[in-house]
Amino acid sequence: MKEPDIKYNNRPQSFNGIEEMVEFLPATNTKKMEKMTLKKKLLIVGIIVAFALISLAIGLLVWHFAYRNRPVHKMFTGYLTVTNIPFVDAYENPASPEFADLSSKVTEVLLNAYHSDPAIGPYVLSCNVTAFSEGSVISYYVSEFKVPAYQGDALDKAMSELKVKTATVRRMTLAVDAFVAYPLNMTTPFCFVSSPTDRCTFLLHASPGVVTQFSTPGFPNFPYGPNARCQWALRGDAGHMLLLHFKTFKMEPCKANRGDFVTVYDSLTAMEPRIMVRLCGSYPPSYNLTFISSQNVMLVTLVTDNVGRHPGFLAEFSQIQRTTLCGGVLKDASGEISTPYYPAHYPPNRECVWDIQVPANQHVKIRFLMFYLLEPSVPITSCTKDYVEINNQKYCGERSPFVVSNNSSRIIVKFRSDQSYTDTGFLAKYLSYEPKNPCPDQFTCKSGRCIDLDRKCDGWNDCGDSSDENSCTCTDLQFRCKTSQLCKPRFFLCDGVNDCGDGTDELDCKCPDKFLKCRNGKCIPQEQKCDKTDNCGDGTDESECGDAVTTTCTVNTFKCDSGECITKLNPECDGVKDCADGSDEKQMSCNCGIRPYSRRTRIVGGVNADIGEWPWQVSLHTQKDGHTCGASVVSPTILLSAAHCFQDAPGVRYSDPSTWTAYMGLHNQATRTTSSDVVQRKIKKIVAHKGFNDYTYDNDIAYLELESPITYTDFIQPICIPESSHIFPVGKSIWVTGWGALSEGGSGAQILQKAEIRVINQTECNKLLEEQLTARMVCAGYVSGGIDACQGDSGGPLSSVESNGKVYLAGIVSWGEGCARRNKPGVYTKVTAMRDWIKQNAGL
Repeated sequence: MKEPDIKYNNRPQSFNGIEEMVEFLPATNTKKMEKMTLKKKLLIVGIIVAFALISLAIGLLVWHFAYRNRPVHKMFTGYLTVTNIPFVDAYENPASPEFADLSSKVTEVLLNAYHSDPAIGPYVLSCNVTAFSEGSVISYYVSEFKVPAYQGDALDKAMSELKVKTATVRRMTLAVDAFVAYPLNMTTPFCFVSSPTDRCTFLLHASPGVVTQFSTPGFPNFPYGPNARCQWALRGDAGHMLLLHFKTFKMEPCKANRGDFVTVYDSLTAMEPRIMVRLCGSYPPSYNLTFISSQNVMLVTLVTDNVGRHPGFLAEFSQIQRTTLCGGVLKDASGEISTPYYPAHYPPNRECVWDIQVPANQHVKIRFLMFYLLEPSVPITSCTKDYVEINNQKYCGERSPFVVSNNSSRIIVKFRSDQSYTDTGFLAKYLSYEPKNPCPDQFTCKSGRCIDLDRKCDGWNDCGDSSDENSCTCTDLQFRCKTSQLCKPRFFLCDGVNDCGDGTDELDCKCPDKFLKCRNGKCIPQEQKCDKTDNCGDGTDESECGDAVTTTCTVNTFKCDSGECITKLNPECDGVKDCADGSDEKQMSCNCGIRPYSRRTRIVGGVNADIGEWPWQVSLHTQKDGHTCGASVVSPTILLSAAHCFQDAPGVRYSDPSTWTAYMGLHNQATRTTSSDVVQRKIKKIVAHKGFNDYTYDNDIAYLELESPITYTDFIQPICIPESSHIFPVGKSIWVTGWGALSEGGSGAQILQKAEIRVINQTECNKLLEEQLTARMVCAGYVSGGIDACQGDSGGPLSSVESNGKVYLAGIVSWGEGCARRNKPGVYTKVTAMRDWIKQNAGL
C-alpha cells in the first residue's frame, strides 16, 4: 500500500520516453477503495466530534465553576418578636451589657434556625441584631450570606418560608413569634450595618410634651459631607406613635436612582417594604413634609454621593398617643371626613371605615376636595396598596376634586393604607340632598357634582366628566369640535394647543402643502425657511434654524451689544453663546428668574402659593390702605410695577415715594413684620412712563428705586426681563400672582395667591374687550371667568416659565373689566414692548 499522501491516476506515466510500469490496486476493487475513503471520513468526523465534546465539557466546567457556581452575596433584614421578655430601657443602647446579652441570644436562635435548613445553613456569613423596640421585645437584625449563584433563588425561597421557633439558649427560653425576613438590595448605597461607634449614627428618644430637633451634620453652617451614610434611630415611649416633620429640606436635585436622598422607614431597620417616603431635592418650608409612624419607632437614613455641596435638612419629632380609632358611624345631614392626621401623611398599616347615614328621606353624596393616595409604580386602575373604596369601587392616585353619590341615605367609605409609602391622604365633605332636586338652583353633573348654571355650555369641563358641555348650542363666541361635538371658546382657535383633543381647533390653521405658517398667520413657501431673510416679517422662518445666524435687525430679532442681530428665537440665557460678543449670556442679565425651591404642584388647600415659589413678588403698602399694589424685583435696587398705582387721588399722594413701603420675601400679610424671611424697604424714587394714559391704561409701567439695596435670599430673587424680541406664544400657560381681592369687591388675600392662565390671541381678545387693546398690552386669562387678577394685584408680575428653566416677566397686571367676569379676560402691560423704556430709564 502506497503512502496515503501520494496522488495517483490509472493512466501509464512516461519518463524520458520510457514507459514506467506502476502497480495499481485492481481497478475492479471499488468496495475496498470505498472502505478506505469511509475510514478517512469517519476519522475526520471523530476528531471533530471529540473536539466539540471537549469544548462543550470545558464550557460546562467554566460555566459551572465561574458562573453557575459563582458565589454571590445576599443580605436579609427583618425582625422577630420575643414574647416572654419585658422591654427595658437598656435595650435602646447598643453599648449596654443588656443589649449585648440579649442580642447574642437572639443571634444564636437565628443561626440555629438557619443551620437547620440545608438551603440556608451552609451559606451563612454573619448575623447581627441592630436594634430592639417594645412589643414585647422586637428584635431587628441583618444577616449576610455567600451562596452559589444557582442556589440564590432557593435561598430566597427558604428565607421567606423559614419558621423561627421558641428555643432555649444558655438555660434561657426565648419564646419567638412573628419572624419576618426581607431581602436587601445589594446595590442600594445604604446597605450596611451600623455600630455604636459609627460617627454618623444617632439614637434619639422623644420626651413627653417635648419636640426634639436633629439635622444633617454641620447644618446650617456647613453643607453635609460627600459619600455620607448617616442614620437617626427615633423612638418614643410604649403606646405612642412618632410625628416627624422636616422644617428645612435643601439637598441635591433629584437624580434617577442615584444622588443624595433621605429615606424614612416605619421600622428600626432599613426594610424596603417599610419605606414611608424617599426625599431628594429642595422643598419650601410650607410644603407638607410631616410623617406619622404606625408604632413608636422610626428610622431616618441619609445617603450622599461625591458631587455638590448642599445645606441638608433640619427636622423635628415628637411622640403622640397611639390610637387606631378612625372612621365610625356618622348620622348628621352633612359633615367632613379625612384620613388620620390630615394634612400630615397618614400612618402606614391603617384601616378606617365610615358608615354615613343621613336622614331616611334624603340621598347622600361625598365630594373629595383633596385626594392624594399616590404610591410609586401602582397604577390608579388597580389600587392594590393604598385606596379609598366606595360602592365596590376603589380610588387611588392623585385626583382632582370629584364627587361620589349614592341613590340611598347610606354610604360606606373605606380607607386602607399598607405598610409602605404613605401620602397626604384625602379631605372630603358629605352632604344629604333631595332625591328629586340634588342641586337646588344649580346644574347637576352626571357625577353628582353641582355647578353654577351659568357654567353650563361655557366651553369648560366644570363637571369633570364633561356632562355640563354635552348637547350644547354654540354661541357666536364659540366653535364646535368635530369629534366630541363640544363647544369651545373661539380664542382657542389656532393657538397651538389641541383643546378639542382631535385637533379640530388647529385644523384650519395650516398653510397649503409646502408652505410655512408664520406666527403672524402669514404663509410663505417652505424653501424660504432658514434662507437668512425674514420673509415672515416676524422672524418665524429664521428663528428655529439651529445655530444663530447674523441677520438684518428688525423688531423681531435679538440685538447683541455689538449691534448685530441674530435669527434665533429667544436666545438669551439659554446656555448657548449665540452672539459673537457673548452678550446673550451675560451673567448680569442671566442671573435671574431662579427659584431656589423647585415648584411643587401640591398645595394643601385652595390656590395658595407656596413659600418661596415666586421670590420676585413684592407687596407695596401705604400707611392709609395697607397692601395696595404688587411689584417685581428686577435688581437689588429696582422694582417694576404699574404706572396706574402711583396716580394721585383725593387725600393721598400716591406719586410721593415716601407714601410707600415695599416688602420682599413676603408670603403671609399677617407676618410681614415678624417673619425673618421678609425684607422691608422704603421707596427712594418713582418713575412712571410719561406716556401713561389713565383713561386707556396704555404704557402702564413704572419703576421704583429702593432707598438701599437688598440681598438675594431663598425667598428674594429677581425675575428676568425679556428682550423686545422674546416671544410668549398664544396658548402658553403663564402665572399671575398677588394678594388682591379674592372676588370682585371682596377683601384682599392674606396668603399670596397664584393662578395659571393662558396667553390669549390679541385679535380675539380685542373683540371681547371692544377694541380697547393697544400694542403695549397682552391679554391672558379664561373667557369663562373664574380665574383672574383683581384689585390689589395691580403692578404684580405675569410670570412665564421658559424652556431654559428661568422665569421671565411677560406682563404687569394692568386692568380688566371687573374680576374674573365671563368673556372679560385680564389685560397686562406687555413687557417686551417696554424693553427699550426699561433700559433707558431703569438702566437694566
